[in-house]
Amino acid sequence: MFKAMIEQRRSELSRRELLVTLSAAALVAATGIGAPVWAQNKGPSEVPIEELMKPGPLGELELGPKEAKVTVVEYASMTCGHCANFSKHVFPELKKKYIDTGKIHFIFREFPLDNLAAAASMLARCTGGDKAFPLVEVLFEKQAEWAFGEGNPVPRLFEIAKQAGFTQESFDKCLTDQKLLDNVTAQRTRASDVFGVSATPTFYINGKKLDGSPTLEAFDKMIEPLLAKT
Repeated sequence: MFKAMIEQRRSELSRRELLVTLSAAALVAATGIGAPVWAQNKGPSEVPIEELMKPGPLGELELGPKEAKVTVVEYASMTCGHCANFSKHVFPELKKKYIDTGKIHFIFREFPLDNLAAAASMLARCTGGDKAFPLVEVLFEKQAEWAFGEGNPVPRLFEIAKQAGFTQESFDKCLTDQKLLDNVTAQRTRASDVFGVSATPTFYINGKKLDGSPTLEAFDKMIEPLLAKT
């Protein structure tokens, strides 16, 4: 029981810990998150679609028609290298082929693996409305600059946030929003506890988990048969 309490404490994201982490002069490469390997994601291969589609307290970041035959749910961490690779190299083609054509409904959900990832997710949420997805894409595009550079990441993160309209005041206010941080944490906790998510990115296609590397070909293999169903 004592061991379980320790593990739970380690996994918690609190405002105090977030601020301490972000104000540190040197954040060791975003707490060394690096690149989670696929073998670490040992959750079930399929989850109940009804449970999966229940929105959390953050609401959904989504693209494409909700009435589409296929829904893709992604759980991602803003400091995950594989997530950035998907965003930069696979998502544009997936969007062009399936989202822009109205064939799938795509949902992006935050699963921060460290405090810096939580901070980046909070900033995207603070933009509100249609600005959230573009900021997520920019943060992934420039991940190497703000997440893995030497020294304090805060100034680099703020420089990117300014492009989305943040002032120093709104930037600080966002990162000290305890309710928002609690909601981000709650989404991560539910994904872990209910669906067994343990690595990022994790994708569910109509409730079935995409195994292996998220290439366009891998998505095609799962999506096309579902679209072909009458």
